[in-house]
Amino acid sequence: MAKGFTDEDDALLAELGIEAEAKRESSRTPREECIIAGFEEIQRFVERHGRAPQHGEDRDIFEQLYSVRLDRLRELANFRSLLAPLDHQGILAGAEPAPIGAADELDDDELLAQLGVDIEPTDITDLRHVRSAAEKRAAEEIANRQPCEDFDQFRPLFEQVQRELSAGLRQTRRFERKSEIAPGRFYILSGQKAYVATMEQPATNEHGNIDARLRVIFDNGTESNLLMRSLQKALQQDPAGRRIVEPSAGPLFADQNEEGDEASGIVYVLRSKSDHPAVAAHRDVLHKIGVTGSDVARRLANAKLDPTFLMADVEVVATYELFNINRTRLENLIHRIFGKARLDIEIKDRFGMPIIPREWFLVPLFVIDEAIEKIRDGTITGYTYDPKTASLTRAVGEELR
Repeated sequence: MAKGFTDEDDALLAELGIEAEAKRESSRTPREECIIAGFEEIQRFVERHGRAPQHGEDRDIFEQLYSVRLDRLRELANFRSLLAPLDHQGILAGAEPAPIGAADELDDDELLAQLGVDIEPTDITDLRHVRSAAEKRAAEEIANRQPCEDFDQFRPLFEQVQRELSAGLRQTRRFERKSEIAPGRFYILSGQKAYVATMEQPATNEHGNIDARLRVIFDNGTESNLLMRSLQKALQQDPAGRRIVEPSAGPLFADQNEEGDEASGIVYVLRSKSDHPAVAAHRDVLHKIGVTGSDVARRLANAKLDPTFLMADVEVVATYELFNINRTRLENLIHRIFGKARLDIEIKDRFGMPIIPREWFLVPLFVIDEAIEKIRDGTITGYTYDPKTASLTRAVGEELR
């Protein structure tokens, strides 16, 4: 008879063709259930990555945790005998076990601490839900926020970074395993912008990893003093966790990119060889400023047949390779800055149709260089070109759209 059923119940179930199977009582202790659950986390890692977790500072924080846990499980014969029937991937192979009984010298809390496992029971006897101590600590630190008393100092920074995002001067990129946390940088966590205001001197923690205490300001006027690794973990776990790329990150305008950067295109500055009177009279200060995603030479191959290039050959006077930025928004930004100096000219194409080019500006080359440098360092906000003084001026109250 199945446990919990009477003879009459069994007879009724038999007539219905239902076999009453007794619920098996687990023979494992809560401690063993916890060890198995921790081992299953390692198994899931192996299934996803096709290998055992490994040590290393360049590894994901969870992989580092699992590698330490696996070392301990391999060392203690008690665990090997418990987990061997479940080890269909052969994860436990490759280490000399410690004598049987070694784990019994530790109490449950000490044992789980060594394994990097923290238990969050749903019931006093249910210890099967396992969460790493590092994961729980990170969640607690992120949640532990206080009002930022000096938020007025940081508000302009958040406003500026939002303007730069809207203008295409910055981008957001996924926070990945090798992404870094550094003071002065912005991140997006749980839909909020986070600014790392300060970082204490890094030190080695009890697990041999480099960590540091941070002061992190959030755009809702709160702050948190949390560990660098806690912020890294939270950003990695958040499906929408992002890092906000610096205006100069990549670098933005440089001859070479850094590892992991994505090429976006080239800013080019041209001078026309046209004999048109309006062009010839201002040749030294008349420049076409454009952005292309292809080879500049290819872009200029048929310049003398293209009214965009004033139906004449051109010479390249400056180029700037760019990374991690929206080409269209950058071009619009440059044209906005120099809009007051746009050349007003009508050119007929080879079919006699009138065309008004929009990318030629009466601007000295040194001012173009200055504008690009301000775009590079993020200080271009609100600047425009003043043709009367041939310089960049900051308009009061003007903002990037």
